[in-house]
Amino acid sequence: MPELPEVETVKRGLEALVVGKKIKKIDVYYPKMVLPNESEFIKALTGKTILGIDRRGKYLLFHFNDQQSMVSHLRMEGKYSVHSHEVPLNKHDHVVFEFTDGTELRYNDTRKFGRMVLIPTGEEYTVAGLKTIGPEPTPETLSVDYLVETMKKHHKSIKSFLLDQNMIAGLGNIYCDEVLWLAKIHPLQPTNTVPLGKIVTLRQKIFDELTLAIKAKGTTVFSYLDASGHAGSFQNQLHVYQRTGKPCERCGTPIERIKVAQRGTHFCPFCQKLIKDDE
Repeated sequence: MPELPEVETVKRGLEALVVGKKIKKIDVYYPKMVLPNESEFIKALTGKTILGIDRRGKYLLFHFNDQQSMVSHLRMEGKYSVHSHEVPLNKHDHVVFEFTDGTELRYNDTRKFGRMVLIPTGEEYTVAGLKTIGPEPTPETLSVDYLVETMKKHHKSIKSFLLDQNMIAGLGNIYCDEVLWLAKIHPLQPTNTVPLGKIVTLRQKIFDELTLAIKAKGTTVFSYLDASGHAGSFQNQLHVYQRTGKPCERCGTPIERIKVAQRGTHFCPFCQKLIKDDE
């Protein structure tokens, strides 16, 4: 699933490629993908101009004139790309926005999990998922005080906590594994037992890692591509994710893989020791 750095990269690419363009026609080949329904979606956005695009967590927010917005979640395999009208469609292109200049914004999704929700501008945060989303992982929005107060209320594993979009927006499996390795925290460490010093370190490592990942235009492990059809390169800088059995870069101990919150989880058993309450 595209995480914050990948979605941010897509947003920036789309801003350069489609903002200011007017929609001439919309083709929906998988009606379940658009809400509230296909006919209302097409009617509302045909003839509209894209004024801007925002990101919140893993969501893209497209803003059109006449106070219309579209909340889009890429889910597991969703991708946006821009092509000339003459370029043949891919079999997994499910929603196509044709612009008056002859180019098209195409949404491709092999699993068909992605959704686009039509909503009046200003009401985006009434959409499920955005209603309860946690703070963005930036120094301005994710404070030490917030983490301390929130983490002490949760007994679940720190990996599960970081994956919860209601706690912190935008982190997914890859970056959770990476920041926990960087902060030397075991993924099964109960959230309420993480000491203050580790919380401060974890917060900073989240900022550092996401900044580097965005600079590298995201991580391509399976199928992620940006709006121009290019893969990210941050997979070349990963320390633990999908490195099972390989030596830890810090200590040489083989990286192990376990399941946490039903997700494959990678860590160094030496650098990331599970601390008990009485230690």
